[in-house]
Amino acid sequence: MPEQRRGFLFGLGCYLFWGLVPLYWKLISSSGAVELLAHRILWSLVTIAGLVLVRRRFGQVRTLLADRRSRWPLIAGAVLITVNWGGYIWSVNNDRIIEASLGYFITPLFTVLLGVLLLKERLRPVQWVAVAIAFVAVAGMTIENGRPPWVALLLTFSFGFYGLAKKKANAGAIEGMAIESATVAPVALVAIAVLGLHGNATVTNHGPGYFVLVLLTGPLTAIPLLLFGAAATRISMTTLGLLNYLTPVIQFLLGTLVFHEHMSPVRWAGFTLVWLALAVFTTDSLTHHRRTLRLQPATTAA
Repeated sequence: MPEQRRGFLFGLGCYLFWGLVPLYWKLISSSGAVELLAHRILWSLVTIAGLVLVRRRFGQVRTLLADRRSRWPLIAGAVLITVNWGGYIWSVNNDRIIEASLGYFITPLFTVLLGVLLLKERLRPVQWVAVAIAFVAVAGMTIENGRPPWVALLLTFSFGFYGLAKKKANAGAIEGMAIESATVAPVALVAIAVLGLHGNATVTNHGPGYFVLVLLTGPLTAIPLLLFGAAATRISMTTLGLLNYLTPVIQFLLGTLVFHEHMSPVRWAGFTLVWLALAVFTTDSLTHHRRTLRLQPATTAA
């Protein structure tokens, strides 16, 4: 099988996995978000430590820890992805899957805006239009609810800044995740211990099958990240960016069709504006990409 096709299948599997993961979190929603987050961090560390051992990546991990330019962004990334995971688990457990999907719809546009504000990148006029449309959508939903869609914004900001931290760290998927998990694992252990001391630990109260599902949150966190890493090295960022939209689309469909979460007319209008913004942004990106490819042979020939 050609490498590009394999990369596409890896990317497809990754985003399908992330899109369907609310179904898994619903299976263990009898436990609170803090407890599930703590266990997810702990068992993710166990999974990644096993991968580091099998793949013999200790040297790379030590090199990253010794390099301040990589170490501090990874530590910041650990905090950000913890906030993201916690917010997402809470949203699923509290029937806010649609709002979570909104966050992941907005994330690509927010990431571009971060590039402009912090990395001095430039947006084309059409891209500014897309960002403005998304802003109007969020403002409209804020006015309707009397409050911002804070779950969506929390997921957008945390994942957007996490991507920036990962870019700064320039670390491999396994090595980076090993340091991130190890950074927050002590806090996770303390959280589990405190919940246990106060009689609020629940993961062992629902039988061995339930506890096994909680343990599997570690591999279920690592697998899609590894698929993502394998896809990113084999296919273009344009293809990867388009596949990215699969996750919030699936989450939105789960929220509306499976879990029957409420969608008011204003909320429909807001989502429609976000989708319009993404369509404008994606069309412009694809057009610019094709134009760049057409100019490359001419530049080389010159």
